[in-house]
Amino acid sequence: MSGKKTLLGTILTLAGLATKAQEPIAVKNPPIIMEAFAGSRALAYQMIINKKLQSVPALGFFSVTNIQPEWGKPKMDDYMVQGNLTYSLIKGIDLSGGFIWNPVDGIRPSAGLIFSYGNPELLAVVNPRIDLSKNANFDALALVEYKPAINEKLRLYTRLQGLYTHNLGYDFHSRSYIMLRAGFSYKDFSFGAATNLDWYGPMKINKNNFGAFIALSLF
Repeated sequence: MSGKKTLLGTILTLAGLATKAQEPIAVKNPPIIMEAFAGSRALAYQMIINKKLQSVPALGFFSVTNIQPEWGKPKMDDYMVQGNLTYSLIKGIDLSGGFIWNPVDGIRPSAGLIFSYGNPELLAVVNPRIDLSKNANFDALALVEYKPAINEKLRLYTRLQGLYTHNLGYDFHSRSYIMLRAGFSYKDFSFGAATNLDWYGPMKINKNNFGAFIALSLF
């Protein structure tokens, strides 16, 4: 009888190991970053999403949303929304395809590459992309965050983010910006001083925004 129990126990153990081996490995996704910035010229909002599917880890979704309504102006004419499906080529390099929407060109199909690297202290993302349409825009987005620990609960928070957009059909500058952030991170919150330096159109009309920001990381 004891031999039967031992055999039964072995079979159940092997069945349990086989079941665990078939379970998909959970994907560790970066958080959704939402930031609000109250400045001298405008109230700016940014959201960045970069997620992988748990069931198919090679596939994912990448999105950047920027809006910047100016104080006292009923119509908002500064926004950019892009949404992309992504496919991992190798670790840190993804293909992307989807759409981009802005007030000058409307909605256009889009394709690009996403290069990314991250650890608890450093995050770097570079996203070159191009419109799949006539008079296409080519642009490159770059973002670097550095968050070294000050103590067990508090981190220094710094970010440099830039965008340059060039219209290939007409060969002129379309849009560019530099975003600077400096402050502190506590748990899922970051806060501090903020600057947005913006340039618009072929004449590179410059408008700047200075103030304070607060950002939230949603896991």
